[in-house]
Amino acid sequence: MSTATETFPCFGGRCSVRVEGEGAEHDAAAAVADARRMLLIAHGILSRFDPDSELSRLNRDPRPEVPASRLLRRVVAGAVAAGLRSGGLVDATLVDEIEAAGYAQTRDFGTVGAGPAPPLHPAAPDPRSRWCELAVDERAGTVIRPPGLRIDPGGIAKGLMADEIGEVLADYPAFAVDCCGDLRVGGVDARTRTILVDDPRGGPPLHELRIAEGAVATSGITRRSWVDDEGRPAHQILDPATGRPAYTGVLQATAVAPTGLIAETLAKSALLVGPGRAASQLPFGGVVVEAGGRVRAFEGIGPLAASGLVA
Repeated sequence: MSTATETFPCFGGRCSVRVEGEGAEHDAAAAVADARRMLLIAHGILSRFDPDSELSRLNRDPRPEVPASRLLRRVVAGAVAAGLRSGGLVDATLVDEIEAAGYAQTRDFGTVGAGPAPPLHPAAPDPRSRWCELAVDERAGTVIRPPGLRIDPGGIAKGLMADEIGEVLADYPAFAVDCCGDLRVGGVDARTRTILVDDPRGGPPLHELRIAEGAVATSGITRRSWVDDEGRPAHQILDPATGRPAYTGVLQATAVAPTGLIAETLAKSALLVGPGRAASQLPFGGVVVEAGGRVRAFEGIGPLAASGLVA
């Protein structure tokens, strides 16, 4: 049995791949190198900050139907699935709004807590439901959307790429893929892993999740936060109804799910609906950290239900 691990910059953060292999057909080092290459290619295709990326070209294209690569089609389909599963709370079309809020690649993050405290209230879907205007034609190999409607898949892309790599590595004895916090684990001989849930306020880990196969994703408002030009606190998770950063009373939500896409969608939904309804968004288990400091862990239902003790 051999093990290979690599951590590298990707998707605006850091990705890690760990593979356990056995024999020439399951070379761990080669598998990690292939996974790294796949993730870096995906970053080049899906970066909103690269004007030459395929995503940026799609967002500028004046045609209502645009030829797109298999990966970009899968990400757009994932954005539609996330919108459907979340009832419109997870909306990948809020590009104008996130830019208006001040989010930029060069932004100096980490100023959470500055400025006046915002009022807390649950988020709501955008009544215009622009994500509903996205579609994929697999037979034609195209993405369909109104010209001018831009897409920013954000965490959806990270969850999906964790799934993509997990699918490639499914026949290996064991693997773990971390796409900037969206984690996918499994393998034919996968053992139960302990996954620590970080404290968004910088303290010691808050909880242990134990899963052998599946995904874990965390959505929070403290790591990419800033003060906007009007002195208001801001972060990258928006309330679709207002187009402004959402302050719902949840600082961070972690979700367990069968796939990275579902885990990402559930984590963001749990944060956006607020403390009173967060549990409804965590059917496979998870952890919610409230603004007042309360930590709640949910076991979930079914074989993917995670277990552990709050620290």
